[in-house]
Amino acid sequence: MRQPARTFAAMVAEHVELALFEQSLGNVEGLNRPFCDRVADAAEKTAGSVLFDVRVDGDVCVQRMAAIGYGVIGTAIIVMDKNGQLRCASVSQDTALLVAELAAWDASPLSEKARVDHSGTAIMLLARLRSIGHFAG
Repeated sequence: MRQPARTFAAMVAEHVELALFEQSLGNVEGLNRPFCDRVADAAEKTAGSVLFDVRVDGDVCVQRMAAIGYGVIGTAIIVMDKNGQLRCASVSQDTALLVAELAAWDASPLSEKARVDHSGTAIMLLARLRSIGHFAG
């Protein structure tokens, strides 16, 4: 019997949260590893790939956001708040275009990254996620 895609998307986020929780237990003397390392480790442990890792400038609560892709199964978004806490959520189809734009920006050469501002797209994605109940301020 095939499970609905929504269930798979929720499972993706739960697996990423578990990987991030395991990392927190392994922190030495309360020192957290860099956000990008933690995201990459969670992607590896959950058989996903990092789609993007960006700063979120101008938000009062969130300072970093990343996405881990799992092909047709779904995408998990990880945010780091101003206190360094990580939270995770699965994303819906209506955010796919914004995720794709940020992934394309992240994969672009450094010279293009310097010319193209990603911050508007990051803020729109975060706003859309909040409007559907994720990462409340």
